[in-house]
This record gives sequence, C-alpha cells and structure tokens, in this order.
Amino acid sequence: MRPAENLSVRCSNRTNPGTTSTRRAPIVWDVFVDVERWAEWTESIECIVALDGPGLDVGKRFEIEQPRLPRLVWGVIAVEPGASWTWRQRSAGSTTLATHEVLPRGDGRTLVRQRIDQRGPVGVAVGVLMLRLTKRYLENGGPGAQGAKRATALTGLARRAQTDPHP
Repeated sequence: MRPAENLSVRCSNRTNPGTTSTRRAPIVWDVFVDVERWAEWTESIECIVALDGPGLDVGKRFEIEQPRLPRLVWGVIAVEPGASWTWRQRSAGSTTLATHEVLPRGDGRTLVRQRIDQRGPVGVAVGVLMLRLTKRYLENGGPGAQGAKRATALTGLARRAQTDPHP
C-alpha cells in the first residue's frame, strides 16, 4: 500500500525557469541559504525568523511572512549542501513543498531554480486560486531576480566576490 500523501490530490509542480547569476555556485549558495536576509533582496518576503537557531538544516523551522499571505511556519525536510534544499508547510488538508536549487553551469555562471508543489484537496484549491501570485513570487524570489530590494544581496555578493579569487 502506498503512503497516503502519494494518493492525495496534487497540484502540478510550478517551477520558475530559473535566474542566472554571473557568480560561481558557492557564492550564490551562501546568499540563497541565508534565508533570514531574504527580505533585504526580494519583494516576495517581508520577514523570515529562524525558530530553531540559525542555519539551514533538516528539522529546523522558519516562520515566513509574505505579502498577501498569512504568516506560516515551514520546516526544512531535505538539504543537499551547495545544491538544493526543500522545506515543507502543513495545514489542514494541505501540504506545500518548496524546493530551491543552485545549479552550476559549465560557463562559470549559476542557475537558481525554485519549485512549489501543493498537495491535498485544500492545497490544490489554494494553488489554483493563488497561481498568479505564486508565479510572481517565484519569478522575483531568487538571487539575481529583478526587484528593488535586491541591492543589498548584490552588494553582499560583490563583497564575497572580492575574497573569491575565481568569481
């Protein structure tokens, strides 16, 4: 018998096509996993608070506040250091998974990609109703994405690049 989650209603994965950074993957990773500072460089986040201390590790929880959405707690369920992580948010009738990937390209640049997977009858309904907002947040929610608040992150990248002999 398959786990109940596999039998639940699912909303198709929505993946942004990705954002390409001219910086090497380790630099982009360092900025991207510093989730408590996301509000400084993406308009899709107002505040992220680490509930279990700093660092992005399996089992740690983060309270996330986004414009037009309720404040929710997300728990990290998978981390592949330097490459990707997934966190999950559960509510009655809904499970949402958000996967974030940092993919080095052969030309020295880095592709950043994000995916949202909404499951359960409530999750699918919310996913359909929030499709436009979710797409907008995915398009504007990665390092290198366009947005007025990204200047601080890019400044941080520039500072880190000064200490990195191979940008």
